[in-house]
Parts: sequence; C-alpha cells; structure tokens
Amino acid sequence: MLTLENINAFYGDSHILRGVSLEVGRGEVVCLLGRNGAGKTTTGLALMGYLPPRPGRIVFEGVDIGGWAPHRVSRAGIGFVPQERGIFPSLTVRENLVTTARRGVDGRWTLSAVYELFPRLRERERNLGFQLSGGEQQMLSIARALMLNPTLLLLDEPSEGLAPLIVREIIDVLQKLKAQGLAVLLIEQNLRAALELGDRHYVLSKGEVCFRGTRAELEGNEQVMRDYLSV
Repeated sequence: MLTLENINAFYGDSHILRGVSLEVGRGEVVCLLGRNGAGKTTTGLALMGYLPPRPGRIVFEGVDIGGWAPHRVSRAGIGFVPQERGIFPSLTVRENLVTTARRGVDGRWTLSAVYELFPRLRERERNLGFQLSGGEQQMLSIARALMLNPTLLLLDEPSEGLAPLIVREIIDVLQKLKAQGLAVLLIEQNLRAALELGDRHYVLSKGEVCFRGTRAELEGNEQVMRDYLSV
C-alpha cells in the first residue's frame, strides 16, 4: 500500500533523513520509533508533502506521490493526525468534523460513526476547540482525520503529553481501527503503546533506519532496545 524508498530530507542545508525506507501493507499497523531528534516527525512531514524527498520515492497505492502538495496527499487517501493536533480552536467540535469531511472510497466514517467511536466528542459537540482538554483535542484530531475516510492513517505521537488513562483510551480506539482493517503508520515514543499496537516496527537513529522487524524481534534485540529506545 505505502512504500518509502531511500527518502532523504533537508531543513535548509541540514541533512535530516538519510535513505529512510519502509513499507506499510493494507490493514497493517506499522510503528516508527526512536528518540527525540531521530527523524520520526520529519519522515511523516516528508510523506505528507511538507518536505519534498531529495532524493527518494514515496509510492502510495501504486502512484508516486513524492513532492505532492499536502492537500493532494490527503485527497489520495492519507489521513494525518499531526503532533500539535491542529484543530480549529474557534470552531465547535461538530464544525471541526464536518468542515473538511470527505466521502472517500466507501464513506464509512460519518459524523454518527465518529461519535460512536468517541462518545465524549458527542457530549462536547457544541464546545469550541480551545475549550477541550488535551485528551479531547487529540480525540478530535483523530476523528477529524477519519472524517476524510482515508485508507491509511498517519499519527504523529498521539500519546504525547496525555494522562495514562487517556493514552489507554487512544490505544483502545486504534485497536478498534486496526480490527476494522484500516492501515496505520504510527509515529510514537511510547514504547509500550507501540508494542501493543504494531504488527511491525522500524527504529530510527540520526535519520537512518537502524532496525526493522516484528514485536518479538524488537523485544528480543537487547542492543536496539538499550541503545536506541531506552530513556
């Protein structure tokens, strides 16, 4: 479904990503792990078109989308939940959800469907974005991405800054999406959440992939766990 081939990315003259390659299959949850500054968010920004690969290829559903503008990437079927959440603070919960909604391929995700997935958003339907708690804002960000009816969901650090109880809720939601067959690329620093959700894992260090494998392979690799993931 999604293939990144030898992606290089720069901020000005700073070479951040150095030949990153990864794959996400249909209905698969793939986790991108690593410490702060490893290049995880930059990989997501390159995928979404905010940083053009120089060089490298990004192939989604058989089409090379490398260098496409972010709105074209979104319309191609990739829903993005950014690290900063990016909700509209002056719009209500309902307005945030319906303003950018799109039917997509099968139109599975409607307002009623996301309210069923996130009952708290239904309760806060008339509240403005800035009136929500951090956890509620994260739920809204995920729900808004689903309203695009994507075939792949990209989430950047969805558990960051949230209380453990809210993180548990987010994990449960992602488990439900996984059970429904939605492909997910999860950028995450919360190792416990990633191991619980992911089918396969990639670990980044200094802009390069230093490990790729299953949960069992990652947990069994003491050097990778110690050198690249331990705090």
